[in-house]
Amino acid sequence: MTHLKKRLIAITYSITLLVSNGALANNSELTTVATFDAQHPPGNIAITPSGRKFLSIHGFYGQNQKIMELLSDGTTKPYPNEQWAYAYNKGKGFYGVLGVNVSSDGILWMLDTSGPDHAGRLVGWDTNQEQLHKIIYLAKPTITDTSFLNDLVIDNKHGVIYIADTAQGSQAAIIIVNLKTGEARRVLQDSQYTTAENIDMVINGRTMRLGGQPARLGVNPITLDPNEDWLYFGSMSGTSVYRIATSAINNEQLSAKALEAKVMRYGTKPISDGITVDGGGNVYVTDITNGAIGVVKPSGDYEVLFKDDRLSWPDGFSYGADHKIYFTVNDLHNSPVLSNDKTQNPNKFKVMSFTPLVKGKVGR
Repeated sequence: MTHLKKRLIAITYSITLLVSNGALANNSELTTVATFDAQHPPGNIAITPSGRKFLSIHGFYGQNQKIMELLSDGTTKPYPNEQWAYAYNKGKGFYGVLGVNVSSDGILWMLDTSGPDHAGRLVGWDTNQEQLHKIIYLAKPTITDTSFLNDLVIDNKHGVIYIADTAQGSQAAIIIVNLKTGEARRVLQDSQYTTAENIDMVINGRTMRLGGQPARLGVNPITLDPNEDWLYFGSMSGTSVYRIATSAINNEQLSAKALEAKVMRYGTKPISDGITVDGGGNVYVTDITNGAIGVVKPSGDYEVLFKDDRLSWPDGFSYGADHKIYFTVNDLHNSPVLSNDKTQNPNKFKVMSFTPLVKGKVGR
């Protein structure tokens, strides 16, 4: 056997080992899973352990329907039912939902935002029994006058939900909610880890503005590692991914200063909306200003995985029962809230998927 042939066999064997260990980057293409009409612009996505897919309907488009289930044939239906899926009325329905996530026991938690005349809420729906599980109200001082209850992640190990409250300026914070007692705590407010950086959000040459001012959005992307040992988060208008041990953030004996000292910078990211992390510590990022999906490696470096014309504001992630990562695309920079152009382009509304570099965990 020639030296060259031996070398080729050795290389082939090494690649096979890398693939079997899940360490080699997967070169699969982006797949469009479903598309939606103008009445169903998706917000975030949540996938149950059995593979059912639920989506919030983004409030920036002003739709009356707030939640839907994506069926296997690509169609949708109001969820949980006709009474609950739409705008709040006589104790049922929602004010506005973005964050959705599913616990390990199949409870779909929907984060209903607060307003001047109502508290925020966590609404838990049992997807196995198809019945209301629990409502947890989020009122002052847990929330503030500028609270925007944006996204959430479920820590099954500690029995809590972490909420990214993208409040204005230094009021941005993480809220920790005990699912058994309903007790809530507001942490990391007025810290460099949750506050927006002074950078413009520019998409297609246009600076995003809110309230007449360039958008500066604090903590929004938030996720847990598969073992629920680390909470990853960062500001939407920010260039860093941070993480903190879940044992630390749940330690109520730590002072605010001591808790901040437990936060570590994990790596560099672009301005982003959603994040998720796989079993290898790769943090996936929806890169909204560049129309891309990227990844923050354990080394701290950021790499672009996909850059595609179809990625018109990629938003929230969820890990599927088929071990693919799913995410929404909602063209949000052209929504009525962020654009003077009131014409909606439903061709941009979709759910897409790709295969991660390393396997993760359903529900993230």
